Amino acid sequence: MKPDHIEVSIDRQELTLHSGDRILQRWPVSTAARGVGFTEGSFRTPTGRFRIADRIGAGAAPDTIFRGRLPDGVWDGCPCDDDLVVSRILRLDGTEPRNANTYQRFIYIHGTNHEDRLGKPHSCGCVRMSRAAMIELFDQTEENMEVIIHPPTQRRGKLIFFDCDSTLSSIEGIDELARSAGPEVFSRIESLTHAAMNGEIPLDQVFPRRMESLAPDRTLCDRIAAQYIETETPGSARFIDELRRDGWTPVILSGGFEPLIRPLADKLGIRHVEAVPLHFNDDGSYQGYGTDYPTTYNGGKPEIIREWKEATLPEHVIMVGDGISDLETKSECDLFIGYGGVVEREPVKQGADLWVTNFNDITTARIRSLMKS
Repeated sequence: MKPDHIEVSIDRQELTLHSGDRILQRWPVSTAARGVGFTEGSFRTPTGRFRIADRIGAGAAPDTIFRGRLPDGVWDGCPCDDDLVVSRILRLDGTEPRNANTYQRFIYIHGTNHEDRLGKPHSCGCVRMSRAAMIELFDQTEENMEVIIHPPTQRRGKLIFFDCDSTLSSIEGIDELARSAGPEVFSRIESLTHAAMNGEIPLDQVFPRRMESLAPDRTLCDRIAAQYIETETPGSARFIDELRRDGWTPVILSGGFEPLIRPLADKLGIRHVEAVPLHFNDDGSYQGYGTDYPTTYNGGKPEIIREWKEATLPEHVIMVGDGISDLETKSECDLFIGYGGVVEREPVKQGADLWVTNFNDITTARIRSLMKS
């Protein structure tokens, strides 16, 4: 029977090749670790109906690496963290209004170097397959064949969000940037930061006022990023390791800056960072920041948690943080943990379901107990 369409199940992490109602073949896949979604730059897998717009790689060696959809060497089989596009590419084009940007987002079905992760969400938005399966599928497809990606319906996994500044690290990155500008600027920035964390000034007013005074370059940001690692809070690494073993996915959710936070996230083994982008010119000088990023305004952190909940359908959600912007997320979470190991903010302490001052004092067993009560 001649194949006529492809279906992908997010729930089963499976791709099936169909002829009418009959399944001809099935293979394990990996869709996005961040769940489903349609926004450019979200690293989420779109759902709905698509067509195969481009078939790329016919006749190429099975381990051919593609960059920008062009052959660029051969994968040597050595493990690496890079998300390589290997063997073949089926580039998708959305046929519905909500997924119409799929082609521009460069969403593919492709072979992967992470075959050990197939069967569970792990990609950056594309649909990954084994190299052999990808070639087998490729040879049975043609341009304009329909692809249906079914949205998830089953709850999967558990999410725990961590603030970073004064929570996973004892510093406030913005204050450390301000120190380089001299004592007068530092005093002004520090006051603004505390006023924002205490809920006295809206975040969307604080951000532009702080950045006008700073304009940090890449060299300075790299130096502050190293300070984040040096000032990691006691017990945080142990706690995060224990959470992962218990099936939790940690996410850093911060009003700080992504380039400063990323090295600490990597050290802690946290793949996902929701933080404010910084932009630099080619010479490393400051260009700007993500003025519309949700964590630059009040209500932004709950907004991001809602997006994650819609994208991944988690069984449970926890937030851990020290500031008012963290406490704002309480309505979106099953448990809000206030952290006072660096700064104790009374409204956060009073509003928290659990208050801790050292991550060594909290275990997953205690969390399970609290979630049941």
